[in-house]
Amino acid sequence: MNYTGFNKILKSDALQEYLNKIADGTFKDFVDDWKWIFSYTKRYKWIVVLYTVLGLLSSTLGVASAYVSSMMINIITGKQISKLPILIAITLGSTFFSLVFGSVMSRVSAKITIFVNNDIQGEIFDRIVDVKWSELNKYKHGDLLNRFNGDVGTVSGNAIAWIPNVLINIYTFIVTFIVLYRMDHIMAWIGLFSAPFLLLMSHYVLRKQREYRKKVLELNSNMMSFEMESFYNMDTVKAFGVWKTLSNRLREWQKKFKKFNLEYNMFQIKTNIFLSILGTIVTLGSFGYCLFLLWTGRILYGDMTFFLGQRATLTSRFNSLVGTIPSMLNSAISTHRIREIVDLPKEEHNLEDYKKLRETAENGLSIILKDVTFAYTDGEKVYHDAVFSVNPGEIVAVLGESGGGKTTLFRLLLGLVKPNEGHILLNDCNGNSFDMSADFRKFISYVPQGNTMMMGTIAENMRMVKENATDEEIINSLKLACAWEFVEPVGINAFLGERGRGISEGQAQRLSIARAILRDAPILFLDEATSALDEETEARVIENVIKVSPNKTIIVSTHRPSVLKKCMRVYKIANKKIECEDVLV
Repeated sequence: MNYTGFNKILKSDALQEYLNKIADGTFKDFVDDWKWIFSYTKRYKWIVVLYTVLGLLSSTLGVASAYVSSMMINIITGKQISKLPILIAITLGSTFFSLVFGSVMSRVSAKITIFVNNDIQGEIFDRIVDVKWSELNKYKHGDLLNRFNGDVGTVSGNAIAWIPNVLINIYTFIVTFIVLYRMDHIMAWIGLFSAPFLLLMSHYVLRKQREYRKKVLELNSNMMSFEMESFYNMDTVKAFGVWKTLSNRLREWQKKFKKFNLEYNMFQIKTNIFLSILGTIVTLGSFGYCLFLLWTGRILYGDMTFFLGQRATLTSRFNSLVGTIPSMLNSAISTHRIREIVDLPKEEHNLEDYKKLRETAENGLSIILKDVTFAYTDGEKVYHDAVFSVNPGEIVAVLGESGGGKTTLFRLLLGLVKPNEGHILLNDCNGNSFDMSADFRKFISYVPQGNTMMMGTIAENMRMVKENATDEEIINSLKLACAWEFVEPVGINAFLGERGRGISEGQAQRLSIARAILRDAPILFLDEATSALDEETEARVIENVIKVSPNKTIIVSTHRPSVLKKCMRVYKIANKKIECEDVLV
């Protein structure tokens, strides 16, 4: 990256990015990003005030405590025994107050940080979930998680802390400089000018240190990904007997990891030596001047310790103030990444139509595709003028070759994607017709392909679709899905691992069907939902579903004859059409 202006010295990538924005006229993005952050700051304005007041009190207490300590040293070295009891009392009181105040501030700060982070993260999660599926699907899961965790954490921290930090650092810097200046103006100027000197001299070293650290973290991340994939696919590893190959790959990663870590360790050692020498030179300069003042009798020994301590404080606060700039820039970058997601087009909601349909939904709903044409972005058409309909009390099958459009059909029926032309309609028993929207998914139970169980108990997985479900309702649903036979020995509070680890694929399918039954929606989609079941169990499950829900609208995707025999119609997907192939009853 080419650094310009003052940034040729700082060499900050974040700062350069926004200098470039100023040059090309897009600095408005930075302003908009901080307006977005400030919207949260205003929301928590009383927390910001509390943070600021606590910080200013803490800073003032720190200066006062340092001054009292210096006085105590002067009294002791001057053998002013008469003042010692008062000073001891002041010191003990100050120590006790500092301890209590510090503990309270730490507790309040921790609570506020957690509260604000959870609040912002929860709100952003709700907004991300409401983004259109087609838009959200453009992002990798890892990227979404990184934005949701890392970037949200950055924003939530700075949304509350940036104003207090700036004010506290400025206040402490000014107060420290004034106190030093009133005691000795030369020492004040030494402290003032040594701060930027140390910052500029150490910046290059710290930047290189970050680059090394970044490489080590990237390598560590790749190594962790390899380990996770190896453990997750352990069945395949054992089945093919390729553990030796993976073992050799692991050792190759370990060699790279060892090499970079040792290089990083050596760089840290050299860096610490350099920075220590640099800091020592400045400290010795200040120390030498203090010795001169002490030698000439212009200050006492306690004053000397106060000078040296406050000079270090002055440098620290200056660095913190300068560090606020890249922190603000990084926060803006994180905000921009979050806004890219939360500002994506949202799903369509129609609460008024949902309320109307809810009144008649229990009598059954028809679902209709009317002259639907659909293609994914910049892709070939999946459907062209497709028609399809299913009525309450009917169970129909959908057939098609792999990649032919069955999954797309369910996405259309669920309203996850919208047709380019035509309509997807829900009709009630009174003949009212409604275009499919996100709210209408509450009328649908969906059992997709694969294992959809999540980490937690079986009961928790069931209650995802019905939070207030009783144990009896859960058990009844498990029985109808032929899942109770393997759940009963362990109970509904048995814990499932990540992605339902601990149960078979067939058991996971039966739990998914039980969950759909528990939801008791008027429409049921089964997308290859019984593929891992034996024919006998499959037949029992389908019969139970039909028996318990005679008025349901059921659509199944399957090639199994045992299921097809129970269907009233079979639709075949071919040549971008959905055609009724056969009538079985």
